[in-house]
Amino acid sequence: MAEELNPETPEETEEPIKQRKNGLYGSVSDELAENMKSGWADTALHGLEPIAQAGHTAERRAALSARFPGERLVIPAGNLKTRSNDTEYSFRASTEYAYLTGDQTHDGVLVLEPTGTSGHEATLYLLPRSDRENGEFWLDGQGELWVGRRHSLTEAEQLLGIPAKDVRELPAALTEATGPVRAVRGHDAGIEAALTDKVTAERDEELRVFLSEARLVKDAFEVAELQKACDSTARGFEDVVRVLDKAEATSERYIEGTFFLRARVEGNDIGYGSICAAGPHATTLHWVRNDGAVRSGELLLLDAGVETTELYTADVTRTLPINGRYNELQRKIYDAVYEAQEAGIAAVKPGAAYRDFHDAAQRVLAEKLVEWGLLEGSVERVLELGLQRRWTLHGTGHMLGMDVHDCAAARTEAYVDTTLEPGMCLTVEPGLYFQADDLTVPEEYRGIGVRIEDDILVTEDGNRNLSDSLPRQADEVEAWMAGLKG
Repeated sequence: MAEELNPETPEETEEPIKQRKNGLYGSVSDELAENMKSGWADTALHGLEPIAQAGHTAERRAALSARFPGERLVIPAGNLKTRSNDTEYSFRASTEYAYLTGDQTHDGVLVLEPTGTSGHEATLYLLPRSDRENGEFWLDGQGELWVGRRHSLTEAEQLLGIPAKDVRELPAALTEATGPVRAVRGHDAGIEAALTDKVTAERDEELRVFLSEARLVKDAFEVAELQKACDSTARGFEDVVRVLDKAEATSERYIEGTFFLRARVEGNDIGYGSICAAGPHATTLHWVRNDGAVRSGELLLLDAGVETTELYTADVTRTLPINGRYNELQRKIYDAVYEAQEAGIAAVKPGAAYRDFHDAAQRVLAEKLVEWGLLEGSVERVLELGLQRRWTLHGTGHMLGMDVHDCAAARTEAYVDTTLEPGMCLTVEPGLYFQADDLTVPEEYRGIGVRIEDDILVTEDGNRNLSDSLPRQADEVEAWMAGLKG
């Protein structure tokens, strides 16, 4: 990684350009500063076409405008976050901002200015191209010679279909603004500081809740992105099966790295930390350390999802026999979870209560636990008291979209207490987890964890499994693995 320069600020710079403390160059000569201003080709892009989702983002902004007439609305993308010293984490724009604009650049802010009692004018505030007059493009750590070219404001307008202005002018404008304001919090401290005397937590939460609920029903663009995410994820699972021998020779990290390669090649990133849980680690719901051994004869619970370049993620889980064959007990537990998932998926349809798929899956698991003698009494009593939860632990699914747990700020009555509509997308993911130290189950059960998860779209006449290219039934899983391993 190259070390940034450490010059004195050229005379043309109004504010000092932040540099690393111990750079090898102590100053910039007048001659060099002048030389760097000229001799560069014009790289402006012309005739750009709008991005694929520009029409959809316009519709989303129109719905937002209609909900909050006469109010200024401020939605930031967020800023870079420091990982350590002067290195940053990879930037991921806030979901609300990306959903409304299609843009993914850091420091961007969408502002909807009211045009009266109804309607808004949208403006996108962005960093313009690096300034070549003051040397920012080659002296600043975020200049274009360091981190790459940015779109000009004109280019951004053409791509996104929103008028664009310099974001560095926005804090002052917001400070002086009058009238009611709402903002999405938690992404840009500078914007929040400029609005500190103009917003209230209650009003801002109403904005956040609305934007969360707006994503409950996906449009055609979003459905296509989710399908793309699931298709790439399936290929990532195939990649993992092909290298299980290498994972056995190393650790769960090999599985993690293998899936990550697919995510980066075909998408933006992984949508969440991959769970590559082998053996007893499969009983830890969110095992993301991925530093354990991968052993033949045990199970691998792989819960992973590719996030597309437009920031929609899959969320898929398969529990695979590392040697390619389930033993008798593993298959018994796996088949129970499969049966529960089948019942859950069948309950996903328009007009059904959101909770129906959870209840259907939990009933099957409760029946199995009673049948196996792990729980006593009737299934009705078990479900009423939630006794099955010792081994099922979590809810059977959640909404899915730009966030892996999408629409999380939605009101309860609009989410878990609602009825399903076409366009909603959710996971169905029952599981059974027998902890290694659980003395209430036979010893042979201990350390076995099984989860099966698919991404289910509610359709007009039922549902569609977006991740059905990956086999689920035990015999099919074994045959699929055998085919991939050759």
